[in-house]
Amino acid sequence: MKRSFAAAAGIAVVATLALAGCSGGGDAAAPEESSGPVTLSLSGWSLDTTPEFQKLADAFHEENPDVTIELKGYDATEYNTLITADLAAGSGPDIITQKEVKFVPTFVNGGQLLDVSDVELPDDISGAKSYEVDGTAYAVPYRNDSWVLYYNKALFDQAGVEYPDGSWTWDDYSDAAAALTEGIAGAGGTAKGAYLHNWQSTVQGFANAQSDGDILEGKYDYMEPFYDNVLALQDDGDQLDYNTAKANQVTYQGEFGKQNAAMMPMGTWFVATLIAQQASGDADDFEWGIAPIPQLDSKTTGLDNTPVTFGDPTGFGINAAIDKSKVAAAKDFLAFAAGEKGAQVLAGIGITPALLTDDVVDTYFSVDGAPSDDLSKFAYSTHEVHPENPTSDKAAAIQGILGDMHTAIMSGSKSVADAIKEAQDRVANEVGTD
Repeated sequence: MKRSFAAAAGIAVVATLALAGCSGGGDAAAPEESSGPVTLSLSGWSLDTTPEFQKLADAFHEENPDVTIELKGYDATEYNTLITADLAAGSGPDIITQKEVKFVPTFVNGGQLLDVSDVELPDDISGAKSYEVDGTAYAVPYRNDSWVLYYNKALFDQAGVEYPDGSWTWDDYSDAAAALTEGIAGAGGTAKGAYLHNWQSTVQGFANAQSDGDILEGKYDYMEPFYDNVLALQDDGDQLDYNTAKANQVTYQGEFGKQNAAMMPMGTWFVATLIAQQASGDADDFEWGIAPIPQLDSKTTGLDNTPVTFGDPTGFGINAAIDKSKVAAAKDFLAFAAGEKGAQVLAGIGITPALLTDDVVDTYFSVDGAPSDDLSKFAYSTHEVHPENPTSDKAAAIQGILGDMHTAIMSGSKSVADAIKEAQDRVANEVGTD
């Protein structure tokens, strides 16, 4: 099986996140040798439902008994704001999980992250470039999700529609959604052919990746066919409409897990969630699989090609204010988490690591409840991943404008063409282009 592990490159600066009270910087003094046991603090979020932090901490401690890692939990929705406040107050954790790469330059500019360029990473790791600012690495990736197509085999069977085979374009996807909606209804069901979550990335992420679009250039006409496609699905009743989904606060976990939709584009992080929800009864018991995300054209479809998708990594950085006696242990943890052993720990709980070797992929698909078909394994391990956020201090402001554009288009308040023109004008006048 051909495997492609393309490193996601690029990060965005979030200028609106102020790092008050910053001192020092990434050029920390050389680490001192520890004279005894070391305790490191590690930030995380939703610790009760996000096991990766504790699993990595425990596995590292097992190999390094003198190093204990204590978790410091934060609210997931306010993570970056809260961690920033703690750093400014001098109470930040030793190891700072980078939840979103677009915040990395802000931490770097505030002098909050240590230079970790000397942490050795595997050659095939994905996402490392996302943590480089001016050629210096300030974090390492430990997981890197990408977007794939989830599909419910039971609903496909009910509708009499053939499963995805890896050759689909977006037009094929639309045709399948229509056939599924019709076939399911004919069999007495109510599920729709597809579900598209309300995030702007569910349209724009694919448009940027598959059209080689650069949001910094300020021209977004290449997104128009992608929006035309999803609006047609919505108008034809083959996909829950945006306004209804927003008004009813529909979750993608519930929509797919409760079999209200036969297909759903979503990130690979959902694999672990779906397995857990089926085991607990929060999701229905049905057979499902993942397929490569549909492509813009046939050039990147099929099992002999590498499908193009998108996704940003998640990483670990080190607090620049860490006690010098702890630096070596902290860097050892970063290397462990990003390496083969850390990848095996993550794969064993259904989390997608940044390092995907054959052995790691085998571990991932040996998890009870994971799909076992060859296409699922291909979709998971073979892809070209483009970053969601480019490297620029303009990216955050532009993404905000594009978020407004997405809402206007999907809600029907503006036509696709008018919303794109307005976004282009706003970027030119409010932000400027590269």
